[in-house]
Amino acid sequence: MGRACTVPRVARGRLITIEGLDGAGKSTLAESLAHKLSKRTHRVQLLREPGGVEVSERIRALVKDPSLAVSPRAEALLYAAARAQLVDQRVEPLLGEGAVVLLDRFVDSSLAYQGAGRSLGIEQVRAINLFATGSLQPDRTLLLRISPAVGRARQRDRALEPDRLEREGEDFFARIAAAYDELARDEPVRVRVLDAAQPPARVLRDALAAVDDLL
Repeated sequence: MGRACTVPRVARGRLITIEGLDGAGKSTLAESLAHKLSKRTHRVQLLREPGGVEVSERIRALVKDPSLAVSPRAEALLYAAARAQLVDQRVEPLLGEGAVVLLDRFVDSSLAYQGAGRSLGIEQVRAINLFATGSLQPDRTLLLRISPAVGRARQRDRALEPDRLEREGEDFFARIAAAYDELARDEPVRVRVLDAAQPPARVLRDALAAVDDLL
């Protein structure tokens, strides 16, 4: 009898998330990092939150719309719903295929923005997101640390109409920044803090060093 043919098992991919205040340079870093990592591994997929799939993009339009009044609890649930769809439709299948998934924002954003910024409670928001994501955890999180004042100044320089969350006051963003710092202290292995006040090339260099062990 011939030996049965076995199909090699594909190693599970890696999930790398990028976090930080608005204006920290997350999107710039995400695009540069995706370009660099694509030269080192066979497949890299860059996604954003909320968004990445049609359902989540529609929810994004709702939560960003400055003309809408959205209650804090509804806001937290909308972000979790968008995340649930993205994880189910794109993130988990990509990880199962062995891809490196770069995600511009993930659960930590909700912990900081809704848990702390909206004062809903970090653990309460964590609970709904554990359900939404099936307890999916990033392999590494890059936290771009920047002062709220500098982040807001960068937003003004972009000359774009601020969205619903970007219109919030200084106290809101101060609470978010403090929450991000607390998350980094609690999980120093997963969360690597990068100085977002540096030039983009230096931030990219530090980001590559922070994920090198995963690849």
